[in-house]
Amino acid sequence: MISTAVTFPSGRVSGRSTIVGTVPSGDRHGLVVAETPFHPLDHTWPDQPADRGTIGGVPVADCVTGARSSSGDLFLGDAIPVRRGAEGWEWLVVHVTETPLPVGAEVELEVDAGFRAALSAGHTACHLAALALNAALAGRWRKEAPLDALGHPDFDQAAITSSRIAEYGSVDVYRLGKSLRKKGFATEDLDLEPVAQQVNDRLKAWVAADAPVWLDVPGPGLTARRTWHCALPEGEASIPCGGTHVARTAELGRVEVTLSLEEAALTMRTTTFPG
Repeated sequence: MISTAVTFPSGRVSGRSTIVGTVPSGDRHGLVVAETPFHPLDHTWPDQPADRGTIGGVPVADCVTGARSSSGDLFLGDAIPVRRGAEGWEWLVVHVTETPLPVGAEVELEVDAGFRAALSAGHTACHLAALALNAALAGRWRKEAPLDALGHPDFDQAAITSSRIAEYGSVDVYRLGKSLRKKGFATEDLDLEPVAQQVNDRLKAWVAADAPVWLDVPGPGLTARRTWHCALPEGEASIPCGGTHVARTAELGRVEVTLSLEEAALTMRTTTFPG
């Protein structure tokens, strides 16, 4: 097996390829093809869920990242001992099924397009909400901080501890602890209501702008360092990202966030309301 070529960054939801290997996945079967439209769960930053669909007419129960070392050792998902894209490793999309299929078979791969579209909307909205949150919190920084692509202190990257994409939404958790305060962010007396209003106002304007969204894709490999871009009215935004997205912000219909604060953690829940 060699590293899997992927077509999901261009929006593909179907394809035809040859099964080049099988790997055990508990009591199920892990199928590896030369090229796939399936987006697997990333083991390093598992924000976007795996695609659903079929391979060779067989339901795909799960789709995970696999990695094989130069010595031939194969690991799946959480068991992978190295970071995404580590040199000397082969990176695989593993389609997990209940039914085996033979190596060498040419198969049709079909992704659940509706589920993909819902996740793509959630992922694009997640990035836009993060940028809007950065802007809304910009005045709370007392020291210079790294800036996002729109020129605001990058609170999202400085404080985020987890991000989970869902159908038409996302949940992002930010730690407001000692390390963030040392970086210069003022956590005291944080009034969430005006912050959420600023974020939502900015999101409303960005959706209305119908800004184009695209991915920079340097190569077909699963671990190629892809970058999300959006040509917003304030300028072109960019964020490293391995997920899938809508083509224009207007496709999101409406985007709204809610903010909550519990035990020094800020949670942002983002929801899209398409058309």
